[in-house]
Amino acid sequence: MKVTLLALTLNEIDGVKAILPQIDRSWYDQLIVVDGKSTDGTIEWCREHGYEVYVQKRKGIRFAYFEVLPLITGDVILCISPDGNCPVEAIPQLLEKMAQGYDLVIGSRYLGDAKSDDDDVVTGFGNWLFTRTVNLLHGGNYTDAMVIYRAFTRQLIYDLDLDKEESYRLPEKLFHTIISWEPLMSVRAAKAGKRITEVAVGEPERIGGERKLQIFRWGAAYYFQFWRELWFWRSPARKEAKVRNS
Repeated sequence: MKVTLLALTLNEIDGVKAILPQIDRSWYDQLIVVDGKSTDGTIEWCREHGYEVYVQKRKGIRFAYFEVLPLITGDVILCISPDGNCPVEAIPQLLEKMAQGYDLVIGSRYLGDAKSDDDDVVTGFGNWLFTRTVNLLHGGNYTDAMVIYRAFTRQLIYDLDLDKEESYRLPEKLFHTIISWEPLMSVRAAKAGKRITEVAVGEPERIGGERKLQIFRWGAAYYFQFWRELWFWRSPARKEAKVRNS
């Protein structure tokens, strides 16, 4: 199992200095810092310390993923935000589950006794509401459908059409924003019957930097997307089954 770690950054100099050195190099085959044009020295520090850095051309985390895809060499991708929110000591647990044959392993902030120290009333309620909606509408069994901290097979991206512009265009146009692919990944993985599990990780407070959340625009776009997915997308395997049974 070849592993690529994607560390997504935007003006996180305090976080990368504290977090990246904690990531044991034996845990991965490739680590790419995917940066959204930081101006606080994040890019320079990472390069000076030997990390591969890709600076995205278009604004928005979705485009960070889209643009870095051709550079990924791993069969398994693990995404982390090196701002303190994603405790790196959980990386071996996530990868161990991937080695057992799962398609998607989520580092949950809410499983069991895990909790988020970074939530406020709005984000805590939003994460609960969105996760419950995904479970009710699409047959998921998640405690955290939204989190960035997750590992998945590279093939999952293509199986779920997460690399296709049409998967995001309408909600982004309606709510004037650019969204990410984690919530949609959770929805479509459940719909497609992929092997999914969670690891209780929690979420410590961030180290420096600022939250990048667009709470209301992102929230509206994701919620619209959850309902739209009821009729918008069907996995290729289920399309074939429908044709055979018709």
